[in-house]
Amino acid sequence: MSRYAGKKAVVTGGTHGMGRAMVAALLDGGAEVVLTGRDERNIEAARTELGTRARVVRSDARSMADIDALGRLVEEELGGIDALFVNHGYAKLEPFAEVTEETFDRHFDVNAKGSFFIVQRLAPLVRDGGSIVFTSSVSDEGGYPGMVVYSASKAALWSFAQGFAAELLPRRVRVNAVAPGFIDTPSMGIDAPAEGKAELQRLGDEVTPLRRHGAPEEVAAAAMFLAFDATFSTAVKLPVDGGLGGGISVFPA
Repeated sequence: MSRYAGKKAVVTGGTHGMGRAMVAALLDGGAEVVLTGRDERNIEAARTELGTRARVVRSDARSMADIDALGRLVEEELGGIDALFVNHGYAKLEPFAEVTEETFDRHFDVNAKGSFFIVQRLAPLVRDGGSIVFTSSVSDEGGYPGMVVYSASKAALWSFAQGFAAELLPRRVRVNAVAPGFIDTPSMGIDAPAEGKAELQRLGDEVTPLRRHGAPEEVAAAAMFLAFDATFSTAVKLPVDGGLGGGISVFPA
């Protein structure tokens, strides 16, 4: 219960899925947490479930005003923080010929631009010797059909993480990332109809060497390790993908 006692953390995209599992791990360990979300149903569900255990804030990563307001709230309610988990994201899978300017901009506004300016605003609040953990993706390297724009936005995110790690060295703030593969979340991490998510789940089980999806709690455990235990690691990306990105040959079962 006291593993993270006295620690203070912010989790963006913390109302559901992997972010919600990160929040649970932090709270179970005794940390104080501010978490953000954008979907009103998820926000209200988190507020109902968590009550006074955490502060749930509506914040859109595409809004500079929301990012600034988040910074002011964190300053007022937490002061300095020990860990920042940049976990929000957007994904729509479609062939490049069908990508519109709207979906292109949304990917980069949420995954890249929003993440950059959230770190710019909140990094001064991270205590010296603290940490920042990004949620990237196994697809931030290589090429995947239907994922050209999403992958590029996550590649930008990982590039930012490495740059932040270099710039924050004087303050000993470590900056790392988890790179999930197929994770069993309510949305499967994509903007798609139910049948598309079911097909993605089937495909994930087929191509992942461990022959299953990961659980949000497994991603959260990796994120907690990078945030609090990996004290001699910075600019590191930790795959949580069942071997998907590790070059393992998969033979038919």
